[in-house]
Amino acid sequence: MGQKVLIQFNSRFAVHGDSHCNFAERNHTMYPEAIVNPMKAELTSAGFQELVNPQEVDTAVKSEGTVLVVVNSVCGCAAGACRPGVKKSLENSKKPSKLTTVFAGFDVDAVAQARKHFSPYPPSSPSIALFKNGELVHFVERHHIEGQTANSISEHLKAVYEEFC
Repeated sequence: MGQKVLIQFNSRFAVHGDSHCNFAERNHTMYPEAIVNPMKAELTSAGFQELVNPQEVDTAVKSEGTVLVVVNSVCGCAAGACRPGVKKSLENSKKPSKLTTVFAGFDVDAVAQARKHFSPYPPSSPSIALFKNGELVHFVERHHIEGQTANSISEHLKAVYEEFC
C-alpha cells in the first residue's frame, strides 16, 4: 500500500489514500468557504443563481426556457477557461434565459442532484450543461474544457446558444 497522509478539511480529519475516504458520501465539503466564495462570486456577480440544495437544482433544471448549469470548481481549468469563457459567452444576442451554478466539492448535495440530470454523462467538474424546457440539450465535459482558452469556450457556447436559445 502507498503512504497515507492525514489531511484536515473543515476541522474533520481523513486519511488521504484510504479507499473509504469519500467526502461526498459523508456530506462534508472538501474546501474551506474562504477559498470557494471568491470563485463562486466570479459567476454570481455575472448574474448566475447559486443552487445549494437538490430542490433548487430540480426547480431550475425543470424551468421553461433555457437553463445553463455551470458546475464550478477550484481547478485551474475552471479558473483559466471555464468561468471566464462562460461569462464572455453571455456577450451574445442569444443566451440562456436562466443562469445557474453549483460548486463541486462544496455544494455536495446540489452537485449530486445536478449530475443526476446530466445522464448519460459521467461526473465531471468543471462542466457546463444547457437544458431546454427541462431536457438536457448540450453538455461540455471537463476534458473539453482542459487545454482550451476562455475565448474558445465562449465561441463554442455562443454557437450552442444560437442553436438552442
